[in-house]
Amino acid sequence: MDESEEEVDTRIESLLRQRQSLTDDLLASPYDLVLYIRRALVYSDLAYPDLAAGDAYRALLLTDEVRDDSFEYHNQALEALTAYADGPLDFLDHGSLAGSQSRLPDLEGGIKDMSALASLSSIRCYQILSLSLLLCGCLRSAFNFCERGLAIAPDNKELLNTRGYIQTVAERRTRKPISSVNDLPDWGMVRREVYPWNSYEPDRFSEESLAVLNARLTEIAPKCIIKVAELPILLGCPSRTDAYEIIPTCKQLGVFAKEDIAPGEVVLEEYSLVTANNRLKEPVCDACSGELPPLGSDSTAVNCPECYDTVFCTQYCFEQAQGLYHPAVCEKEVDSIAKDPDAKEADETLHLLLLARVLAMAAHQEIHPLDVNQVKYIWGDFVSSKTNEIDLSPKAGPPPDWTLPFSFIYNIETPLHILEKMDIDIYATLANYDIWVFNTLYSKFRGTASARQNPRDGRPDVAAVHPFWCLANHDCDPNVTWEWGGRMVLKARERRIVNNAPGGIKAGEEILNHYCDIDLPVKQRREWARGSLGGWCMCRRCREEASSSQHNSPG
Repeated sequence: MDESEEEVDTRIESLLRQRQSLTDDLLASPYDLVLYIRRALVYSDLAYPDLAAGDAYRALLLTDEVRDDSFEYHNQALEALTAYADGPLDFLDHGSLAGSQSRLPDLEGGIKDMSALASLSSIRCYQILSLSLLLCGCLRSAFNFCERGLAIAPDNKELLNTRGYIQTVAERRTRKPISSVNDLPDWGMVRREVYPWNSYEPDRFSEESLAVLNARLTEIAPKCIIKVAELPILLGCPSRTDAYEIIPTCKQLGVFAKEDIAPGEVVLEEYSLVTANNRLKEPVCDACSGELPPLGSDSTAVNCPECYDTVFCTQYCFEQAQGLYHPAVCEKEVDSIAKDPDAKEADETLHLLLLARVLAMAAHQEIHPLDVNQVKYIWGDFVSSKTNEIDLSPKAGPPPDWTLPFSFIYNIETPLHILEKMDIDIYATLANYDIWVFNTLYSKFRGTASARQNPRDGRPDVAAVHPFWCLANHDCDPNVTWEWGGRMVLKARERRIVNNAPGGIKAGEEILNHYCDIDLPVKQRREWARGSLGGWCMCRRCREEASSSQHNSPG
């Protein structure tokens, strides 16, 4: 490690300590908008623009609380901000805002005007939000926050500059002139990692974790066992290594047969409550998302006695829901959120609704969302923090490729809105519902959630996360097929894809699942894997087909 690298590491360690100190202060004073702004600035310096945007947005909401005495947290937010009446407000000493604190008007008795201070603070929030979202690639949201800030401070140079950057980046990204805000893309990529401060991620390879998982697996897959597996490392781009016999690997958990499994035999049958349905009034069970039974005197369907429109397919599903999540959302007006979306938003609404289900499970069970059993042991295809860092040294190469899809609406605004609908204080519960927690859950869902298409229009409208199903690793030449209709069922394939080889699974062999349409050409399969798993699939079938395609191409 050379001197410049040591300086970078020392700088990051210092910033992480600052972040932890500010987090501790926020837990003690959760309505303090200044602390959120200060932590947002630390996140910016750490190259987490998404987390900076999340903190700036919470701070912006608190500026509204200060200025409107009818708002729920007005008193707490005003009291926290009043502590800064005599300064110092270092976060305002930035660009066009420099010196603004000294220009704050006094009220009667020489008291500083807290409403005016909140307005100044909101401009700083708009600066951070617009620039951070620009860096994330969420250009439409960045532009909207720019415009909102400029409506208050039309001459603010930082907001004017950011607006110009947004226009330039948008035209380069879309390769066409931008005539309307609706032309701006609003999805980007952020870091997909186990955050340095995340203490909830278990050691999935420990004897203790394997014992917990195998105890549960025995009930749903009696011929299987979970062990550590060697998997090819997913690549971020096309590579010449497809023809190599030996490629880089990494350790992950996998499911293995401990006895021979015959072709067509059931390998696993799993029930899950981490499900989502994005169609309003669709006749599916609220718990398992299976089809509801026909109406009639002998129907097994059960209505929730409190919110009658919520229906479960059986008494079992009703009892599971009551015990694990439903009371947190019962009669809370969350049913219509993210329902009946545009076709292009269908996948994203399902991921959002899966997040909402886990948040409800955590709230009802009074645990941290990352401790929810159904998601705790899922690996989110994380990349190391070191790989994700932006190198600021003079010898720096290209910036890293971040792999977690991100938008302001789906990763910040709507999750917080859902929590508010659930009567959860989004400030006092910061420890459980921080933006990095949402990102970690999204990382776990993407690439592991299964979806079912509506036969009427082919759009995905139901999704689920089955934690044991997704421990069976993806391969484009799988030895199992799966079917989901209330329960996830894995069966040993009768024939394999490659060479039409005989099916069945021998004791000791790994269960090879498939998360995408394995009939697609290799290029499309790999594009899917990059979007869902964070890198190009490097299974043997993909490598052989890609290598063959390269050898057969003209020239």
